[in-house]
Amino acid sequence: MARLITTLGAFERHQLGLILPHEHVFVDLRTPDQPGYAEADPDDVVRLMAPQIEAIKAQGVTALVECSTGGVGLRVDIDLAVSRATGFPIVVPTGNYREPWIPDWVARASEAELESWMLGHLTRGVDDTGVVAAWIKVSAGDDGITPLETRILRAAARASAQTGALIGSHTIRGRVVMDQLDIIEAEGGSANRFLSIHSQAEKDFGLNRAVAERGAWIEYDHVGRDPDEEVLPLVMKALEAGLGNQLLLSHDLGWYDPAKPGGGTPRPYTHLVNWLLPALAEAGVSAEMITRLTHDNPFDAFAR
Repeated sequence: MARLITTLGAFERHQLGLILPHEHVFVDLRTPDQPGYAEADPDDVVRLMAPQIEAIKAQGVTALVECSTGGVGLRVDIDLAVSRATGFPIVVPTGNYREPWIPDWVARASEAELESWMLGHLTRGVDDTGVVAAWIKVSAGDDGITPLETRILRAAARASAQTGALIGSHTIRGRVVMDQLDIIEAEGGSANRFLSIHSQAEKDFGLNRAVAERGAWIEYDHVGRDPDEEVLPLVMKALEAGLGNQLLLSHDLGWYDPAKPGGGTPRPYTHLVNWLLPALAEAGVSAEMITRLTHDNPFDAFAR
């Protein structure tokens, strides 16, 4: 039976409703070699981010996927603190971002060492938090996947093949996504356990379709960031193309930023429920498809 692993334990499908599949509670976009990188008091993050979580709880959102990974400030201890303070499940990853956000130790590690590291997070827990990672977050350069990024992806593919964990990748170019799928399949992984994050950034819709035809998930995570008049037509285009069963929707918003005084000013995770879902219904999208997009697809993608 598939279960979604979170900071508050594993949940079955019937225990959850609407899930936001791409958000951030805590991010540091400075490179890992910068002074103060990823440093923050969890209590400070709770004070800033708990109201954002309470706002989506009030909307009926039942879980959120943390998409900060290694290299951009993954702090599972902070996710856990926010989760416990709000009684709200947060789904966390293992893995690492693209160059130049790759720590020295990751750059030096072998594929076998990276595979073992990810497997430990996916089976025993991340560091000393006791929280098991549900999925693997990686990335690739806009102009093509580098040898170092390829090494990380190969390790991720092997860890995914052994656990069933989803691999999600921040990859802007659809042609690079296709290269990533080739690498994953060569390592014994499966395209249907891959998520193309930021699919809306690929302006050739044909490549969105091609990625989905390979069996992968695609994600439009620009709700509330890009203009509404761009978001709705793209979602409708995907639905009309028959991609609804492989489409995820989210904001890619938040978050506490330790590079800014007081963590900065977070942007809320509320626009999807406040605007997009009513807009989809008004455009004629069925209640069943809206539930598929917001409940079933995120669960199916991230559960294992």
